[in-house]
Amino acid sequence: MKTKINKVSPSSSTEKKTSPPETSPPPLPLQKLKELRKKNKAALNCLGKEQIRGDHLTARERINLLLDPGSFTELDRFIIHRSTYFDMQKKLIPGDGVITGYGKINGRKVFVYSQDFTVFGGSMSRTQADKILKIMKLALKNGAPIIGLKDSGGARIQEGVAALGGYGDIMRLNVRLSGVVPQISAIMGPCAGGAVYSPALADFIFMVDNSSYMFLTGPEVIKAVTHEEISKEELGGSKTHTEKSGIAHFACQNDKQCLMMIRTLLSFLPDNNLDEPFHQESKDPVERRSDILNQIIPDQPKKPYDMKALIKEVIDDSFFLELKEKFAPNIITGFARLNGYSVGIVANQPQVLAGCINIAASQKAARFIRLCDCFNIPIISFVDVPGFLPGTDQEYGAVIAHGAKLLYAYAEASVPKITLITRKAYGGAYIVMGSKHLGGDVNFAYPSAEIAVMGAEGAVNIIARKQIKKAPDPERERIKQTKEYETIFNNPYRAAELGYIDAVIEPSQTREHIIGALEILQNKREKMVEKKHGNIPL
Repeated sequence: MKTKINKVSPSSSTEKKTSPPETSPPPLPLQKLKELRKKNKAALNCLGKEQIRGDHLTARERINLLLDPGSFTELDRFIIHRSTYFDMQKKLIPGDGVITGYGKINGRKVFVYSQDFTVFGGSMSRTQADKILKIMKLALKNGAPIIGLKDSGGARIQEGVAALGGYGDIMRLNVRLSGVVPQISAIMGPCAGGAVYSPALADFIFMVDNSSYMFLTGPEVIKAVTHEEISKEELGGSKTHTEKSGIAHFACQNDKQCLMMIRTLLSFLPDNNLDEPFHQESKDPVERRSDILNQIIPDQPKKPYDMKALIKEVIDDSFFLELKEKFAPNIITGFARLNGYSVGIVANQPQVLAGCINIAASQKAARFIRLCDCFNIPIISFVDVPGFLPGTDQEYGAVIAHGAKLLYAYAEASVPKITLITRKAYGGAYIVMGSKHLGGDVNFAYPSAEIAVMGAEGAVNIIARKQIKKAPDPERERIKQTKEYETIFNNPYRAAELGYIDAVIEPSQTREHIIGALEILQNKREKMVEKKHGNIPL
């Protein structure tokens, strides 16, 4: 007997499939949110016992003004120090005197820390050092600039060697970051003792007039040891370090101007050594000619002129960001743009010491050239140099070694190097200032250029001394010999015949020639000899 089987469709199954009920995560207890908000509010409004000086900004105000609005993300807001000596465990302030984090400047990522002078005088503790080290390491990992806003009384005495160790760790990391990401230090208050070495290792130093200072030993120590009396401003203020020591690159009138100048500076720099500098569209025509340049070089070879005026006629929109303007003013260094591309400018200044190179000028230019080479910024050299500055103070001060630094920097640089000789280029100074012999890629000269071992008068006094002495009219013979020497050597054409000058150009066409050279050098690749590092004469 067959058993009848009733077919049951899946839809008619007696067991209905039910989906699990939708569940939302349990709400965070209101008390927890209140606690977080309370801690955030306390940390954000936290100021120590010290008062803000004058019209200075607070550490947090500085960050907010430096970065694009709303872009700052703070890290380690709740960190406190771990010291127990001298009852320090009773003095705990969130953040421990430094604000760290990341944000954007003109849409580009940067990492930043800002010391808070109101918290223990901004003094460096082991904890504060660890916060700074963390943000520096993040900058290194992400290939982005690091900016330090410094306002500190020095190492926290209550922590002893632990604080000193923090300084040492930061300095070592400064060296690791060197040439990898731009490092910018803004001295916005005191910076004394061992604390000065971290900014000294940075690529750029900003200072604020009448409020920031840097020195290893303060006025009190100097008075006790050498019996000299000097103020903090005279010893290590912005004027001292931008005019005498050359340590600082910029002196600013106040906090706000300092922060705005940092934003401007960054627009010329790449994020790191593997990137190209930021390009801005330029409305300044490439083919723009300047008839002023045809008249700017005086007929008299000893008459000075302003090289900055010449530079501004060539670059985009005449905008030139000069570095160390008042230190070694006989040489000019700074950033500009040509057809929107960032370039580094190195130029002799005939208005100061006739453009001679001395110890200070060698140091200033060499450091700048190496900076440009680190960050893929082409170097444009404007040359009008009669030689190295003579004198016993220069010789005793090792001008040979310092001049060799400049030579080394030019020879070592692998970025595009374009040189323009406007007038004088004599002797060793001709070689040093970006000549073809040191790897200049494209070398131009004006018709007014004089490329020789030395000036005509000095040369004739040596090579024609006997003829002049024997001549019936020595002065007439001297003039004759001088003109002959000038005809043969004091022009750009002998160097052009030898291939040391690629083109003699009309001054009014300078801009289009230099931009054209930059375009052909955009993909320049230069294989360097493998080595650990060179031994630059320091």
